[in-house]
Amino acid sequence: MTEQQDQTLSLSNAYGDCYRVGFLLLSNYSMASVSSAIEILCVANQLSKERLYQWQILSSDGERVCAANGLGIHADQSVYDVDLTALDVIIVCEDGPGSEDRKLIDWLKQANRYKVKLGAFGTGSLLLARAGLLDGYRSAIHWDYLVSMCELFPKIKVSPTLFVIDRDRFTCCGGNSSQDLMLEIITRRQGVELASAISEQVVYERVRGQEEVQRIPLRSQLGNTQPKLTEALTLMEANIEEPMKVGDLAGYVGISSRQLERMFQKFLNCSPSRYYMELRLSRARQLLVQTDKSIVEIAIASGFVSPPRFSISFREYFGITPRDARKAFLQNSSANLEQNAILS
Repeated sequence: MTEQQDQTLSLSNAYGDCYRVGFLLLSNYSMASVSSAIEILCVANQLSKERLYQWQILSSDGERVCAANGLGIHADQSVYDVDLTALDVIIVCEDGPGSEDRKLIDWLKQANRYKVKLGAFGTGSLLLARAGLLDGYRSAIHWDYLVSMCELFPKIKVSPTLFVIDRDRFTCCGGNSSQDLMLEIITRRQGVELASAISEQVVYERVRGQEEVQRIPLRSQLGNTQPKLTEALTLMEANIEEPMKVGDLAGYVGISSRQLERMFQKFLNCSPSRYYMELRLSRARQLLVQTDKSIVEIAIASGFVSPPRFSISFREYFGITPRDARKAFLQNSSANLEQNAILS
């Protein structure tokens, strides 16, 4: 049986029945992701004139949950009161990268034992990962968390694509990709004709497939106009822990070091070595705020053989030491949670 066949079987058993979806809202979820996904299901029911999909909003306490934009949605029910036999899939809608709610993780594991399919929007994948519920699966995550998810969860096949349906796991990178995920589910359950009609109704002009890779900012801006420069950037991103020499980079892409220097100055307004250093330091900052790795481990993962040299370079670039940067992030995260509690 092929992977594609296996993935299709995970959805086809519900064909013709009402598919029951629980959207689990966590603090700072994306309002756009959730509302877009629900809109797709709503239009599916309207156009088919059948109740193909049913959904409910869940939260840990059954109360209103504040989104990242400051608005909130009132939950229909607490997860701890819900009848798991009445749900086909639970979708975890975002969460902070450092959050670890053991009670909620245990509940998700219980849902898995009840054979409820599990999904996630954006960083919601991290909560499923912490629960061990993505081990051995392919999973999508927002591009900003690709590296840290790979580092933290080596048993997961982290994918840079917009969304992934792997057997009984549905994940997307967040934002509008939740629409693509919902349309793919509808395509597999009811067919491409209904999915196409829905995309036309909601004026979603280009439905993106599971194989489409997220467009990482800088390379997407360059597009196909500067293939040599794009190739050099790709090599840099793939060789953070063991940085390449500028001469070796130039050789790999088939140009001279002088040509590479000129390209970087023209399009990025800096030298290759400066850009490479900024890339490594940005990666280090990601690991500082998204993982609990030690400063020494992060220094090595960012290509610094000397932790003191790493700290000096980090402070010169960000104006703060690695240790203080982590502390400030944790304090800000705590303050945001308190503010959301006040707003709700």
